[in-house]
Amino acid sequence: QRTGRLPEELIFDSKLTTYKNLNVLNQQGIAFITLRRRSLKMLREVHQEPASAWRRIELHGVSRIHKTPRIIDRKVTLKDYEGPLRQMIITDLGHEEPIFLLTNQLTSSPVKLIDRYAQRMIIENNIQDGIDFFHMDALSSAVAMKVNLDLQLTLMASSLYRLLSLRIGNGYQKAKPRHIFRDFVDATATLQITPNEFIVRFQKRAHNPLLVASNFNNIDIPIPWLGGKKLRFVFG
Repeated sequence: QRTGRLPEELIFDSKLTTYKNLNVLNQQGIAFITLRRRSLKMLREVHQEPASAWRRIELHGVSRIHKTPRIIDRKVTLKDYEGPLRQMIITDLGHEEPIFLLTNQLTSSPVKLIDRYAQRMIIENNIQDGIDFFHMDALSSAVAMKVNLDLQLTLMASSLYRLLSLRIGNGYQKAKPRHIFRDFVDATATLQITPNEFIVRFQKRAHNPLLVASNFNNIDIPIPWLGGKKLRFVFG
C-alpha cells in the first residue's frame, strides 16, 4: 500500500508465519529467508550426518567472530508448501544448536544468504541493546500515551548515543551505548552558573582528548529554555 508494489525480499523469524503463507509469498514472487523451528527428530538426524555431508564456507559481508561455519545445503519439501524449499543446516555460527535456514532462493550462494540473514541478527542485537541499556522493557503502562512517551524517549536516547559515537569516531561508531556511557557520559564534573552561561568543567580523564579532538570544548550553544544562557564544556 505504501510503495504500490510487493517487496522484493522478506527476512523474518520462524514464529512469524506458517508454511502455507510461505507458499503464498513464493507464488507472489517474493523472495524470503526465514528459520525453521528445530524438533528433536531434526536434531537427531543432523547429529547422524556423516562428516562428508558438511562443507565449510567463509562469511565476509558481515563482521563476525564466527566467520567459517559448516553447512549442509539441500532441497526439502514441507507440508502446505508447493514445490521445493532450500534448507541450509548451519553449525559453528556461535549457537549451541544447528540453525535451519529456509528460503525460496534456490540459486543464490550460501554465503550471500547467510550474510543476509546475519544482517537481520545485527538489527535484533541493537533492539536487545535498547532493552538492556535504555530499559525499553519498562513499557508496562496501560495508558497508551505513557507507552508512546517511553518508546519515544528510548528512541531519542539511542539516536543521541549514535550521533555522539559518530562525532567521536576512532572506532566508537560501532560501540554499544553502554561502552559510550562508560567512557564519556559517566563522568564527574563541576557546574558553574554565571549570568550568561553554564560552564561544565570535567575532571581529567583518559578519554577527554577524544572529546577535545571532536571540538566539544568549543561548543557555545544558547539554551532557549534556560533563559538563553550558553552551555560550555571545559576539559581538565
